[in-house]
Amino acid sequence: MENPLAILKQYWGFDAFRPLQEPIIESVLAGKDTLALLPTGGGKSLCYQVPALCQKGVTLVISPLIALMKDQVEQLKKRNISAAAIYSGMPYAAIDRILDNAIYGDIKLLYLSPERLTTELAIERIRRMHVGLLAVDEAHCISQWGYDFRPAYLNIATIREIIPDTPILALTATAIPEVVADIQEKLLFPKPNVFQKSFARPNLAYVVFKLENKIGKLAEMLNKVKGTAIVYVRNRRKTQEVALQLQRMGFTASHYHAGLAPDERSSRQDEWMEGTVHVMVCTNAFGMGIDKPDVRLVVHMDLPDSPEAYFQEAGRAGRDQQKSYAVLLYDEADIHLLEENYTRSFPEPEEIRRIYQALGSYLQLAIGAGKGESYNFDLVAFSKAFQFNPRVALAGLKILEQAGWLTISDAVYIPGSFFIRVTREELYDFQLKNPAMELVLKTMLRTYTGAFQQHVPLREDQLARFLRIEKPALIQALQIFHRSGIIDYRPARDAPQLTFLEARIAARHVMVDKKWYDFRKKRARDRIDQMITYVREPRCRSQQLVSYFGEKDAPACGVCDVCQGRTKSTPSKEEFDKLRDRIRELLLAEPMGEKNWPASFGGKKKPEYRTY
Repeated sequence: MENPLAILKQYWGFDAFRPLQEPIIESVLAGKDTLALLPTGGGKSLCYQVPALCQKGVTLVISPLIALMKDQVEQLKKRNISAAAIYSGMPYAAIDRILDNAIYGDIKLLYLSPERLTTELAIERIRRMHVGLLAVDEAHCISQWGYDFRPAYLNIATIREIIPDTPILALTATAIPEVVADIQEKLLFPKPNVFQKSFARPNLAYVVFKLENKIGKLAEMLNKVKGTAIVYVRNRRKTQEVALQLQRMGFTASHYHAGLAPDERSSRQDEWMEGTVHVMVCTNAFGMGIDKPDVRLVVHMDLPDSPEAYFQEAGRAGRDQQKSYAVLLYDEADIHLLEENYTRSFPEPEEIRRIYQALGSYLQLAIGAGKGESYNFDLVAFSKAFQFNPRVALAGLKILEQAGWLTISDAVYIPGSFFIRVTREELYDFQLKNPAMELVLKTMLRTYTGAFQQHVPLREDQLARFLRIEKPALIQALQIFHRSGIIDYRPARDAPQLTFLEARIAARHVMVDKKWYDFRKKRARDRIDQMITYVREPRCRSQQLVSYFGEKDAPACGVCDVCQGRTKSTPSKEEFDKLRDRIRELLLAEPMGEKNWPASFGGKKKPEYRTY
């Protein structure tokens, strides 16, 4: 077995682990089931990536976030570490090839979505793998107490039956005490084994402003807090609007959301990472897996619907342990909107069944069909076609997801691919009969190897540029090849993927357990109430957050707006007495006009953190 510190140095160039990483890794390598609670930026990924390279076999990593899986695989490959990912929407041939490579030792880390982990194909291949570690990322998804419950996570424990000697490492950044206990129970830990870092972030000042002119306050903060910033807003349209307003004020700002083309998302993220762009205005689609240590300011322009979501997003500031700020701007309209969204998030069972019925019609899916199949899904088009409020439709789909009927991913880019279905002789004959198509076919054969044996990835935009033709013309040619039976062509996709976990049934048979439904509704209400309390209650912001996560005796942070006294509307008795004595002293000394009063009172001493 390799030395963890040597692996860390060899592949990541670090001389030492971050707090708690080393004992977590030692626990895993000793074969113990382990739960690691590390806040955003605490270095969770290394806790399974290092052990994967220390021992023989493959490490299976379960993650619900396709974008994060793809990003981590790409980063690992850059470090010459063999990794791959399997997720919804991939062609069967690609999945089959990756699983075979994992069996024969060509892959050290294999990322799977929880839905794909328990398919018959995956189970059959996992039986033949030497699995050194089963890592469960975003482990809070296994608990109904959590804010992001996913039923597919409940099936992870069944994998233990076929790899009984493999330890589990569960990881999460956000878990209340009930979730911590639930994770260990659901994953069948023989005994509790939790490594938990305090949720407190001493270098991070939490600040709340109640005001109407949010853009003005945002500009003021961006001028005073130097460094990179993230600005979270509620919807895609608002990302563009706020970014444009900031650009007009002279800031280098860009916007990001899941609806952008993949190349656009990638280029904007790169510009922000490199510092070319100072401010990224985005939805919560931005930030997962992005390790930029010098973010100085994270601003929420809308009120998040849970402390978990807020803590994770705000925690992207100050990962380098330098002074940074997490600022939440709100007004009473935000609270009304939160209440309204809560009501829409729990449609009645009859409405949920109507959404399920419409979904089958929209996808042209027959009763008894669809199990395990993934489909491109456009929520706006679906809602418009069947006259649903989009928020209600999404809420209904989320309830169906949590009830185990289906799963929905965010927009994910899946490259096009093709497989040559004929022999070389038949292909040559086709070229002779279709000379106008010869150049395209020859270029494809020279550029993409292995297409006679299996589906190979195809980048339509790159191939079109190389051929010096328009992309639509290339796609038209590929479709002709497909219809002619020469190739099996699968176009690139960049849309949310909806996967049926069970075959479609008649809508009247879709049952939603009332006890479960009521429990989820109450938990959502509790989280909203906690966020409203967070912005309204004049109590240390950090204390409120860490107390929610179980740290009841945490000291006041000393740097948030409450601790700095900026939320007080009236002076304390002691402060009032001092002011009164000072006024008496000044009036006895000499007459004074109102313009001279401010200069006579130095005001509050600026706190060490206050630059906003």
